[in-house]
Order: sequence, then structure tokens, then C-alpha cells
Amino acid sequence: MQSEPTEATQKSSLLSTQDTQHTGQHGFLEPELQADSFFHHEERAAERQARPRGTVLTDIASSEANGESREPERRLSSTSSRSSRQVLTHVLSHLPAPTLSEVSLVSRRFHSLVTSPHAWRIAFSRHFPAQKSLTAFDQGLEDQETDADTLRSERRVFTRLTAFASWRSEYILRTQLIRSLGRGKPASIEGAVGAGNSRLNPNNSGSAQITYSSSLVTTVNHLHATFGTSLNKCLPNFVHGADEVGVASLSDPRTGKVDHWGFADPQSFTQFADDVPGVAQYGLGSGDVVGVPNKMDISRHYGMAYAEGMPGGRMYYRSTEERKGRFLQPAVHGSWPELGIPDLLGNPLSAQTPCSIWMAKTTNVPDRSEGLIGIISGSSTGVVTAYSLGTAGLDERRIERGEITCRWIVSPGVPIVAISVDENVSVGRLGAKRIWAVVVNALGEIYYLTEMPTRSSIDRKTKLTAIQLGHLAWETGRTVHWAMAEPSRRIARPDPFQSSDFDGSYTPRSSWNGMGLSSEQIVAETREIEKYLRYPPKHFRKVNDGWDMRRRLEVDFAGDDGSTAGENIVVIQCGLDEGQIAEIKRYTRCQVPNPNPDSLTTESAGLGLEGDREVEKDSLFGGSQSEISKTPGWSFDAIKQSSSAHSDASQDLATLEEWRTSTFSLGGLKAPQITTTAIDLSTHALLGVTEDPLLSIGGSSVTSSPTASPLPQMPRPSTSSDVPGQRARLVGVGTKNGTIVLWNMRDPISHNTAIETTLKPVRIVYTDSPQISCLALSALYLVHGGNDGLVQAWDPLASTTEPIRTLNSRFSSRARRRLVQAEASPQGVGINLFAAGAVFLDPDPTVLRGMVSLGSHLRYWSYSSSAADQYKARKRQLRRSGRRSSSNQAAADKFIPTGRGALKDYIANEKLELEKEKASKRKEQERLAGRFGLDLLGPGATEDEILAYATMLSEEAAASDEQRRKSGSESGGETPRMAAEVSAFSDDDSANNDGPDRMDPDMAEAIRLSLQDHVAPECVAAGASFPIKTRKAKRMGPSPPLLSSSPPRGVREADAEQDDLDFALQLSLAEEKSREVSGKGKGREM
Repeated sequence: MQSEPTEATQKSSLLSTQDTQHTGQHGFLEPELQADSFFHHEERAAERQARPRGTVLTDIASSEANGESREPERRLSSTSSRSSRQVLTHVLSHLPAPTLSEVSLVSRRFHSLVTSPHAWRIAFSRHFPAQKSLTAFDQGLEDQETDADTLRSERRVFTRLTAFASWRSEYILRTQLIRSLGRGKPASIEGAVGAGNSRLNPNNSGSAQITYSSSLVTTVNHLHATFGTSLNKCLPNFVHGADEVGVASLSDPRTGKVDHWGFADPQSFTQFADDVPGVAQYGLGSGDVVGVPNKMDISRHYGMAYAEGMPGGRMYYRSTEERKGRFLQPAVHGSWPELGIPDLLGNPLSAQTPCSIWMAKTTNVPDRSEGLIGIISGSSTGVVTAYSLGTAGLDERRIERGEITCRWIVSPGVPIVAISVDENVSVGRLGAKRIWAVVVNALGEIYYLTEMPTRSSIDRKTKLTAIQLGHLAWETGRTVHWAMAEPSRRIARPDPFQSSDFDGSYTPRSSWNGMGLSSEQIVAETREIEKYLRYPPKHFRKVNDGWDMRRRLEVDFAGDDGSTAGENIVVIQCGLDEGQIAEIKRYTRCQVPNPNPDSLTTESAGLGLEGDREVEKDSLFGGSQSEISKTPGWSFDAIKQSSSAHSDASQDLATLEEWRTSTFSLGGLKAPQITTTAIDLSTHALLGVTEDPLLSIGGSSVTSSPTASPLPQMPRPSTSSDVPGQRARLVGVGTKNGTIVLWNMRDPISHNTAIETTLKPVRIVYTDSPQISCLALSALYLVHGGNDGLVQAWDPLASTTEPIRTLNSRFSSRARRRLVQAEASPQGVGINLFAAGAVFLDPDPTVLRGMVSLGSHLRYWSYSSSAADQYKARKRQLRRSGRRSSSNQAAADKFIPTGRGALKDYIANEKLELEKEKASKRKEQERLAGRFGLDLLGPGATEDEILAYATMLSEEAAASDEQRRKSGSESGGETPRMAAEVSAFSDDDSANNDGPDRMDPDMAEAIRLSLQDHVAPECVAAGASFPIKTRKAKRMGPSPPLLSSSPPRGVREADAEQDDLDFALQLSLAEEKSREVSGKGKGREM
């Protein structure tokens, strides 16, 4: 006989069914199927519950006896379980991060829901709308809950905060850090900011911000600092420079002291606008010469590099280890065509003008290049020059600081306007032939390097002359090849009549040794380059489109497509010159499989190697035939070139290099003008796929806190799309109308080179600044600085549309008046000493510190990253009296961060604060009730009722005053005279009491009205303007004459209370007059 199942058995069966029967990745169905199955299952359950238990068991037994399957009921139960999980996930997504973590302790089912990445991802998407906030704003979907939920359910793109991040850790840590930044509590890790300088901080108490002078005379527009990485975090040291005067200085933000390093060797530099007044800059105007503002780059490790932006401008370098700087060695000009060295002074009017400069910020590039690359400059003739920062004494080769090491002619005649170098270049990246250096010229052409140059070995004792160093630099430059991104090739203007024999879409450039050119070919190439060097800028503006020397360059060297490529190069056309429009293009490098590798076999055979070179000999039939000469080249250089060429050829046979183009949409902005750009420089934004600890075993990792680490139950991501934020990297621009636009540099690319995709912005920020002068980005927040001095921090993921914190308020109206003068200057904000010139943030987004320059001053901030977990009540702090307890145990409990002591202390302070707030509110209500009679309306009176009551009282008082004046005028001529005398006294009294003792006008009016009714006319007729002298008689004698006088005629006898009030008023007036006469008691309140 089958026993009846107990209630506990049914519950356990239901729980096991709900926990084990899941389908799909997270156990969810489509919303329509969920709703239908859920209600259908509820109806079946209601029917079974209404029938007796025996009947249900009989039906079950009969169905089993008849062989009927229970699969439909099990399917309905599974559908109901999935539906309830969907509902619970939707509900839990509305909870804040700490509460959502605590929900996992409720039951096993809640624990399985909360520990799944899907629940945290939905909660994250709801709290951080990111780019979907723009869509909802544009389409007006804020009030439509269904559409908003659909938008929030999609994934977000951002740079993660920690190495081993999950959706849970990102949600908890990001919300905590944003709240901490908003609270602005000082960080306690590095001690008190400004504590070492008593003049800056007299109380010697820690502060979250410190502002001090940089000792520079113009606007600081360059900042750099070293913060350390991972466990090697250190106190920051900043270097700051002003390119207007070519001076940089060092400072310690903890003490606010500036080092004398930058002022030990002052130099005088000239700007192009001052040296050649009236000539347009950037190759515009007549187009005969090229002139730009002076260029600067600074590095906390290596110092400052400076270049004069005029024809024949000098280049200056100062190391942080030296008190005096040096001018970089100029190259010896001359023509040696057989060596591939052209004459750079072919046109005296177009002498070289330094147009761009870069300096190493880390030791990676100098180390990987064996000391050859430390400073790179680009000139107006299209020449790229590299200088060394010096090598250590123990190295095999010795290179002096500032020594010229490499030279290339990349785009003859067209200026190099921007340079970008991978500061995190490594052996692995170079081995994979990834891009490490990029330059862009005035026509928008992009050139890049994938290999490091190599220099011939020279004996350390050999001293080379300037000419020999120049020749060696050209020879070293020929060991690598500057490749061009084909989609960026210059565009020739239409020439329907073919009036010009000049091909506008073609340009020569320096060859490299891997091409195997003969001496005659090198000479012909050099002559052709010299021809292009003679053309002035106006020639290229005439035959080509897109001349713009204000282009900006931002490169994502860590972008990865999974095939040792994926670098993203963003070229920004600012639209600042007349007739130009702002345009931003992204060029992505891709490695695709070669569909026909045999087609390149013939091309690879003609590399021109010395071991297998092709020669011609006479044929027996009167022609010529080719044969392969087997004459080997026995030099070591030839062997090295041969092996490298063969490896390159084999790699090129397997893959092909392609470039995909995308355009960044400006979000509907009308004719924007871009004034500044920024790229995310956070620690994890600089990691490639092979370096990412989440995706690669050999990836680098940093320490993570327990809240920033994934739970053991959460799966490890296998692709970039599974990583929280999808390994995004943001780039932003600031415009001339105070708007900031952000994009994801790693957005998907098109699958065809012929298709150009359009990328929408991630976030658009509308600031209160009239113009954005500087911008900085991190994985957590962005900081903008305006030309009015306003500096604010924003959330790129739009958790709030308001700024998280205002780091510096805008200056007074005096600064705004200077903005017109700044706009009239050729240097823009160069003379605006109120503008924010530069911003620099800690690369670690979990550490809230950075610096902004405000004119010639510097403001450093360092906020606590755990301020959100501290005391969360406003204006509620621990009382000092509680800390001075006589009991040692009580004092010890108050300093225990956890346990019963902290809990009791928290409750006691909360209770004390609430009681004080209630007492203060009660006193305020009593005061208002006694003065205005607010208690007559009852405790539930609204503000409108109170205002109506006050209006009624005012009207009644005005009507009463008017009636009293009329009755006084009808009673005779005594009253007007008295009113005139009282008015004269009031005027005299107000004239003598202009300070804090001045009488209130309402009080004077009340005294005047009371005296009209109660002062005897005999006193007025006696010649005394007011019975003030009788106050002395009151103090010296028993009875004053005023009090013994009879009341006036026609006046009704008042009550005793009214008499007391009149008596008090008269006494106060008499005392005030006596103080004025005697000169005593001056300054006291009435």
C-alpha cells in the first residue's frame, strides 16, 4: 500500500525541482512564455489544492498504472521556477550593492541567484545607464519603464577597476569609490596633505586638497607625476611646465614646496608670433614659411624637452639629474645621395621648424631600444629625428645625453604635427611586431613603426665628429621601415584639365635596408626627396585637400584583434581654422589570413638578398635571360638581413595587413570646435589580451581587495566580450562651447575594408564652463577644466547627470572679463591666468588623487577611497567629550574599530544628535509662535496657510494705522506737531546709529505710534522735544515728572498691561538718549 507523502517531503521535492531544473545559461525563458506558463501553472495548482488529497493521490496512482507520463507537469514546474527566478532577479536588481550582498545569506535559492554574474550585471546596468542614457534622453523614454528596462538590460562598455574583476566587484567597488569621491574625505594613507608646512596648514591637520604656487609666471599647461604601481605605490612627485616661457619645475604636493631644479639655468626662448609678427601660423596665409607655438614635453623620470616653433628653431633638453640643460645637437646639413642623405636646406625660406616633440615617460622605450630612443621630434620638412637620453656607464655602448641617434624622412615637405609612442612597449609586443610609434602629418597621413632601430657597434673609445654622428644617425634609421596606413593616404584635388604634372596622391620617403635597393636607386630616391623638400606649404595646400596642422593624435597600442594586431589610431581634426569642420576618424589595423599564399612567392623571391640576387646575362638567341646568382654575401650584416627578411616573408605569406576605418559621431553638436583631447591611461586600459590576467595565464596581475575579487562560484571569462566592460577604453574631446563627448576606442569594426562605420558616443557631458581647456580620464571618473577656472569630476557611466564633485569653483567676474582678452591672443588661453591648464590623474583608478593647474597655481587632491564606509550622517561626528571619559575601558571601547564598543558609541552619538535636533526645532517653533502667532493655525498648517495668515495680519495692521492717522488729524494741531518732532528724532537717531546699534524701522514705527496715543501735549508745549532728560531724574530722584503728569484729554484709560508696555518703551528711549548725551555705553545693543 502506498503511504501518503508528508508536507515536509512535498516541500523538499519542490525545492529540489526549483534548484536543479534549469535550462540555458541562467535559467530564463522569453517573457511571453514565462507569463503564460506561470499563470497556467498557477491555475493547475489551484485546482489540485481545491480537491481532496486522497483524490489527487488516486489520480496520480491511476495515471501511473495506466502508463501516463507526468512530463507536462514537470515542464510546468520547471517553467514556474524559471519565471520566479526572473522576477526575483528583476526585484534584486533594484537593491544597492551592500544590500544585494546580504541577500545571499537568506537561503540557498537566493544565494544561487546573487552569486550568478547575471544578477550583478542587471543591477550594474540599472545603476550605470552609460550610453543608454543618451538614447533615452534623445527619444524621450525616461517615463517609459518598459523601454528603460530594455535599455538597462544591455551590456555596458568601460574599463574595469581591478585585475580580477567581476560584475559583483565592479558594482560594489565603483559605487563605493564614487560615493567616496563625492564625500571628499582626506586620505589617511599618505598622511596629512600639507602637514609638513605650518604656514600652509597652521593647525597641522590633514586636508584633502592643497593649493600652492608653481613659481612659474605663465599658465602651467603640462603635468606629469610618478605614483608607482601595485605594491610599489609611492608618494607622488610632480613636474609641471609652461610652454609659453619654456620653464619647468618640480614640487612635492605634501608640503607645497617647489624645487629649484627648473630655475637654476634660465634660458630665453622666442615665440614665432613675437619673432615674425603679422605672419600667419600653421602654414596658412601666404604659405611660404611654417610657424607654430613652441612645443614642450615633460617627464618626471627624465626632465623636460623644449622646441622653438620657428624656422631654424632650437631644441633644448634638461635632465632631472642635472642642474643645467643643453641644446640638442643640430644635424650637419649636406647632401650625400649615395648614402641616402638629402640636402635639407634646398629652400632657404622653408628651413626646418620643430612642429612636434615627444619625451619618454617610463624606462620601457629607452631600455627596449638600447638607449637609442628617448626624445623624438618632427619638423616642418617631414623629417623625424630621435635623440638619446643617455645610457648607464656599465652598458656595452655609451651614448651621451642629447646625442642624435636616428633620422628619417617620412613625408618630405609636409610637417609632422603629432607623435605618439607606446610607453608600455615590451619584448612580447615587439616580438609580435605590434606598432610602438605613430606620427601623423599635416595632410592626415599616418606612419608607424613595428621594429626598433639597431645601431652598428662602435668602440667605446672612439670619438665621433658631428658629421660622423649625422651619418650614423641616417644609417641607423635605415634599419627600420616607416609604413603608411593606406586609408589615410593624402587626397589630391581634382585636376580635370591636367594642368599640373605633379601627382598629388604620391609622396616619396626614405627606404630601408630590407628593400635591397642598389646604389643607383638610392641616389634617384634621394634626388626625388630633395625635389619635394623645396616645395613650400602653399604648394601642398594647392594640390591636396585636408591641410591642418592642429590635428591631434590618440593611439590605443593595447587594442587586440586576437591576431597580433588591433591597434586603434584616432586622428582628430579640430576644426579651429576658417573653412574647416571637426572630424574624428579611427583607423584599426587588422591581420587577416591570406586566401592565396602562393601568389606572393614570386614577390618574396625578389627581396634583393645578397645570397640569392637576380642578375641578367646575354641569351644565345639575342635577348637576355635571368638567372639566380649563387654568390653568397659573407658579411654578418647581410646574414642578419637575410634571416630577418626570410622570417618576414614567411609571416607575410600567412597573413595580410588591412586597415578598417570608422568615424566618430559628434552627437548632433552644431559646428563644434575641439580644444582638447584625452585618453584613458588607467592601469588596465594599457593591457593587451595576452597581458590581461583575466584572459591569459601569463598576464600581469596586481593585488585585489576581497570586495574587488570574484567569488569562487563565478566563472572565469574566456573572451574579451565576457570581461566586465568588454575591455573598453574611452577617449574624449572637449569643445569650445563647454561640451565633452566620450567614445569607446575599441568598438567593433566593420568586416569589409570598403565599409566605413559610424560610432556613436558613450556619453555627452554639458558643463557650466564656457570652454573646455583641459581634460583627463580614468577608469572611474573624468575631470574637466574650463577656461573660467571651473574644475569638476564626472561619472562616464552616467550614474548621475550632475558632477560628482567640484574640485575648484569658477573664479570671480574679474576672471570672466579676462576671457575676452584671452580669446584675442594668438595663444588662446595662454595669457588667461585663471584658466585650468592641465589635469593629471593617478593611473590606479582605486586611488582618488590627482592635480590640476589653475593659471600658475597648482591644486592637488587626495581623497579617501573608503570614505563611503565611514560615518554616513551629515554633520554627525564623534564628540570630544566622549573621548575624554575617565573610565579606561570606556575609552578603549571608543577606539575599537569593530565590536560592541563601536556599536554602543555609534548608538549613543546618534541618540544625542537626535535629541539636540529635536530641542533646536522645538525652540525655533516656540520663537516663531511667540513672535508671529504660528501656533494659532495648528501643527498641521501648510506654508501657504501661514503666508495667508501673515498677509491678513499685515492688512489689518495697515488698516488700523490708517484709521489712527485719520483720527489723529481730526483731533487738532497738537498731534501733527508731535509726529513731526518724533520723525525728526527718529531721523537724527538713525543718522547717529549707522553701525550695528541702528534701530529697527519697525521698532521705531511702533514707538512713534505709541507716543502719539500716550504722550501728554503739555510736555511738547513746554519746549522739550521728548521727555528724555527726565530719565536722569528718574535715576537720581524718586519720581520723574513724566510719570506724574496727568493723561491727555480724549484718551481712554488703558489696561495695566498696556501701561507697562508703554513704560518700558519710554524707559528704553530715555536710556538710549542718555547714552548718546553722556557718551557712555557706546556699542551696546538696545
